[in-house]
Amino acid sequence: MQQQNTADLYYKKMTETPVAKLIVRLGIPTTISMLITSIYNMADTYFVGTLGKSAQGSIGILFTLQSIIQAIAFMLGHGSGTYVSKELANKDIKKASEYVSSAFFLGGAIGLVFTALGLLLLTPLLKLLGSTDTILPYARDYGLWVLISCPFMICSLILNNNLRYEGKAFYAMFGLVSGGLLNMGMDFVFIRYCNLGVYGAGMATAISQIISFVILLIMFFKTAQSKIRFRCISAKGKLYLQICRNGLPSLIRQGLNSISSGLLNKLAGNYGARISEEMADAAIDGMTVVNRISNFVMCVGMGISQGLQPVASFNYQAGEHRRVKRGLWVTCMISLICVTVLGLPIIAAPKFFVELFQKEPIVVDFATPAMRYAIFGQLFVPLFIPLNMCFQSIRKAGVASFLALLRSGLLFIPILLATSALWGLTGIQISQPVSDCLTAVVSLPILIKFYLSPDKPVAVTNDEKQIEN
Repeated sequence: MQQQNTADLYYKKMTETPVAKLIVRLGIPTTISMLITSIYNMADTYFVGTLGKSAQGSIGILFTLQSIIQAIAFMLGHGSGTYVSKELANKDIKKASEYVSSAFFLGGAIGLVFTALGLLLLTPLLKLLGSTDTILPYARDYGLWVLISCPFMICSLILNNNLRYEGKAFYAMFGLVSGGLLNMGMDFVFIRYCNLGVYGAGMATAISQIISFVILLIMFFKTAQSKIRFRCISAKGKLYLQICRNGLPSLIRQGLNSISSGLLNKLAGNYGARISEEMADAAIDGMTVVNRISNFVMCVGMGISQGLQPVASFNYQAGEHRRVKRGLWVTCMISLICVTVLGLPIIAAPKFFVELFQKEPIVVDFATPAMRYAIFGQLFVPLFIPLNMCFQSIRKAGVASFLALLRSGLLFIPILLATSALWGLTGIQISQPVSDCLTAVVSLPILIKFYLSPDKPVAVTNDEKQIEN
């Protein structure tokens, strides 16, 4: 009876609370958690940067590896979370538990495979991701710990996203923020006082990931409507296909980002090496600093967009399509305002922000114009990231996957190859912002069509019918 009352109250909250208020309420904790994660990534960059540009360059190389791991986690977390929200709208707790349990244990198994294969092939993997010979020793020290923490990282993000899709954004935030703050503190101690260098930064990351996982697991057991149980693991292959298909946009979005980052590092190193070996490391280091700061700005837009996800998923299943459209509009506007407020000071004084992380003149000279270009491109992100996440949340995986392909794949990779061939390091600096601008242009007609489309009853797919039966 209590479970039914909880489901009824949650249904009323998701379908009757003013959309803007609901999105902000769910989006602010997510934004805070993403900002803290970004801040501790920047803390890694700052503390490791005190060890030299080759050491700092290793952070950029491992950021690519972490993005690959996170891509798997987001695919399973968003893919299962969307269906958990759908089943909560149907008030079917048992089915919701089946989705989250299946995703959680599958993610843990994949994480263990990643750890084993990654440790076995660590050196060739890091070289594939763009590591130079001078960066490689540092990348190995950091990468060892990233791979050890891989299963915990994947399961943490699955728990985090399913808590968000259940409207428990505050508890999801608490788990990630605790780990992020702990990571920053351990970075300071391990690098400054224990003299453990890059190895210490990696160890701090691993410890914080494990503690964050434990906190999120406790939060999930205490607050979530759905349950994680061995007996809830599904034996139906179609359920896993559903999760992966609906999570595919997240895999594409994050996975292509890691591939494009690796390619960017490789090209930056190659074109820098044509000038000097020192310039090769400086180019990779410079792009590492630029990516950290631009990702911090983008976190605001992404955080608010993730506040839209449970609102869109639940209300779409409940037949409240106007609330979904209203929610998308609100999210785009809030994201645009936030990104603009954060981005304009960086555009105005990019050198100041670069020098917060690296003061070597060769790195500063390369990263300063790249920073201005990158942040200008970020101003276009609120026009397509919320749209992408909205389509994924209402289970329009095909359109969402196409939108995810644009920024870091269909547009970015050809643009990167073309601009770098034409203008060398300058072409590398402008490739991402050009891709951001074009992605917004391509997304705009899709956004308009979505708003003009008539409201229709939610269709149940054949796969969903077979799983229910």
